[in-house]
Amino acid sequence: MSTVERRRANSGSAQAAAARAAEVVRRWPWWAQVSAIYVAARLVSACIFMAAALHQGTNPWFPAKPDYWNFINIWDARWYGEVIANGYPTQLPTDALGNVQENAWAFYPLFPALARGLTSLTGMNPAASLTIIAMLSGWAAALVVYVLFRQKAEHAAALWGVAFFATFPVSAVLQVPYAEPLTLLLLAAALLLVIRRQYLWAMPVVVLMCLSRPVGVPFAAMLGILFLARLVAWIRQGQPKPVPPAASPAGELVRLAALTGVAGLSALAWPAAAWAATGDIEAYTKTETVWRGHDLVPFRPWFDTGVDLFGPVLGVLAPFVFVALFGAMLFLPPVVRLGVEMRLWCACYMGYLVVFLHPQTSTFRMLLPLFPLALGAVLLSRSRAYRGTAVTMFLLLQMVWIVWLWAWAQLPGGGDYPP
Repeated sequence: MSTVERRRANSGSAQAAAARAAEVVRRWPWWAQVSAIYVAARLVSACIFMAAALHQGTNPWFPAKPDYWNFINIWDARWYGEVIANGYPTQLPTDALGNVQENAWAFYPLFPALARGLTSLTGMNPAASLTIIAMLSGWAAALVVYVLFRQKAEHAAALWGVAFFATFPVSAVLQVPYAEPLTLLLLAAALLLVIRRQYLWAMPVVVLMCLSRPVGVPFAAMLGILFLARLVAWIRQGQPKPVPPAASPAGELVRLAALTGVAGLSALAWPAAAWAATGDIEAYTKTETVWRGHDLVPFRPWFDTGVDLFGPVLGVLAPFVFVALFGAMLFLPPVVRLGVEMRLWCACYMGYLVVFLHPQTSTFRMLLPLFPLALGAVLLSRSRAYRGTAVTMFLLLQMVWIVWLWAWAQLPGGGDYPP
C-alpha cells in the first residue's frame, strides 16, 4: 500500500470513528450532552489559563509563574475573599482629601455569602469555596440556558447555543471566583420563568439575582415594559370570557405587576443596605465610581470614550451609531425568533449599560448577560461550517482575552487594564 493510500485509509478510519462517537453522544440525555459541551469548553479555558500562567511575570498577588488555582484567584476574586474575611465597612475609606477609595461595597453579597457558608460547613479555604461555587454555578447555568433556548429552538440549535455561550471570548470567567456564573444561572432561570409566565415562582429567583450583581434595574425595566405592553393588549381586546381568576388575563397581569414591583425593590436593596450600614445615601454609587475616576454622569462616558477613540466629530456620533446598530440587530429574523422576553431583556440591559456604564476593558465581561443573543447567532445559519468556525474564533479570542486582560502586565503609568 502506498503512502497516499495509507493516509486515505487512516483518514477514513478517523472519520468513521468520529461519526460513531457522534452517534453515541446523540443518544445521551440532553443534560449529559450539555454537560459534555460545557466541561470540554472549561477544559480548553483551563489549558489557556495554564499556558498564560507560565508567562505571568511579577504581579501584585504571588510569585511569577503561578499554578492554575492561584492564577484564577486574582482581580475581583480577592475582593470577594476580603468580604468573606472582614465583611463590609461601616465607614467608607477615604484619602487625605476625603475622596472615597476602593472598598467592598462594590461587590454584591450573595456570592461571598454562599462561599462563607461552604467554608463554615467544610472548613476549606475561602478561595476554594468561591472557586467551587463559581464552577458549579457555571455548569448549572449552561443546563438552564439549554432549557431556556429550547423554548424557542430545536434540540440541535439549543446545543449550539450552549456551545456559543460556553466558548464566548469572555466565558473563561465562568470558571474563576467571580459572581458572573451565579448571576447568569439566576438570570437564565428568571427569564425561563418569565417566558413560562410563572411570575410567582420567579420572585425569589429575581430577589437572589439582584443580590448577586447589579442587573436588577434592567430586569425591572424589562418587566415593566412587558407589563405595559400586555396591559394595552388586554384593554384593546376588551373583557374576556369568564374564566377562573388564576387563569384570567387580569390575574396574570396582577402577578406580572407584582413581579415587576419585587424586581424594582430588589434592585434598590443593595444600595439601600450600603446606605443603612454607612449612613451615606450615596455609599454604593460613590464606591462604584471610584474605579472610573469621576462622578456618575449618565451617558457621558460613552461620548468621552468615543472622542478618545475616534476624535471630536466621529466620537460624538459613535454612541448613536452603536445604539442604532444594536437596535437594528434586535429586529433581524434570527433574533426575532428569540421571542419578546429575551429580546426585551437584551434591549433593556444594553440600555442600562449605555446609561450607566463607563466603557473600558471590563465592558467585555459585562456583555455576558446578553447571552440570549448566542441563540440568535446560531439561528443565523444552519451550516455546521459556520457554527464550528464561530466556536473556533471564540476560542482564539478567548486566548486574547486571557493573555491581554487576565494576566497582569504593568502599564507604563502603573497598574494594568482590568478584565
